[in-house]
Amino acid sequence: MSTVVVGMSGGVDSSVAALLLKERGYDVVGLFMHNWEEEEEDGGACTSAEDWQDVQAVCGYLGIPHYSVNFAREYYERVFEYFLNEYFKGRTPNPDVLCNREIKFGAFKDYAMKLGDCVATGHYCNVGEENGLPTLLKAVDGDKDQTYFLCDTRTEQLKDVMFPLGNLRKSEVRAIAEKNGLVTSKKKDSTGICFIGERKFRAFLKQYLPAKPGVIVDTFGKEVGRHEGLMYYTLGQRRGLGIGGVKGEAQQRWYVVDKDMTHNRLIVSCGEGEELLTCGLKTEGFNLIGCENLPTVFECTAKMRYRQPEQKVRVKLSDGVATIKFAERQRAVTCGQFAVLYLGDRCLGGGVIGSTFASADDGELDF
Repeated sequence: MSTVVVGMSGGVDSSVAALLLKERGYDVVGLFMHNWEEEEEDGGACTSAEDWQDVQAVCGYLGIPHYSVNFAREYYERVFEYFLNEYFKGRTPNPDVLCNREIKFGAFKDYAMKLGDCVATGHYCNVGEENGLPTLLKAVDGDKDQTYFLCDTRTEQLKDVMFPLGNLRKSEVRAIAEKNGLVTSKKKDSTGICFIGERKFRAFLKQYLPAKPGVIVDTFGKEVGRHEGLMYYTLGQRRGLGIGGVKGEAQQRWYVVDKDMTHNRLIVSCGEGEELLTCGLKTEGFNLIGCENLPTVFECTAKMRYRQPEQKVRVKLSDGVATIKFAERQRAVTCGQFAVLYLGDRCLGGGVIGSTFASADDGELDF
């Protein structure tokens, strides 16, 4: 019987993944990742010690061996430094995507494969196969589907990988945990930065990047307020701007439309948000998962942020970069985030959004 190494986080999802695999007759080993070591003074909640206790409790209850491995250095060098650099450049990164590629299906999987025959996690997604290559498929539970966060994993990283929760809904997972007496059955889902946890974001970021306050201006260059540092704001943001009524301006809610990194100015507007609408984007590289025969130009759907409904798009692939035109203009497409492509239930892959455009001159991309 195969030995499956389960990535145990101390949460209900990985706990149930281990339980289900044991029930199927696999030899199961639990492996916990410790990826963040620094103790912060910002009142944040990095619950690594508590999570490890829960892993020990669950694995002890299930009667499976369990170990802890430290990837703090790899996480800092491969994920966190990228995270900081993106914010320094005024962009809005998604570290969870990079964490999956570099840590969970990179360093962790490499280590785990020395202990077993395959690896399993509590992600909500599925793995298929086409022409002998693994493909990434959506989970049954559309509200919990995590293919967006796995869009940058390489095809070979999905070999010898199992996702036991892919055909279950979250409510079913919690019910299984409660029925089987797992201590994590009612544990709150983790949020916040991958492996770092919930924190007071501005105070946390300030420990690593010096804040540089400056002026907030409208689209005509008129000063309407002060900002605390461009890294704290993102495109389309409305809350937390601290702008009251401005004489001579429409009395509507303000929102961020751009960042002037050269002059340290936050640019805002008020109204219907026309400045935020774009026709398309170009990625900085694009990772295809299990795709060998995609045409150069094709139609599919895309998500430019995790909680966004899929949008109809037309795509052109060239030199490993995707140019994506939207069937309908999209609001607040943000550089640093990931554009992820789908064809039915299949996730084709994704790439970092590098730029957006107001109109597409390439006739191949016309609908």
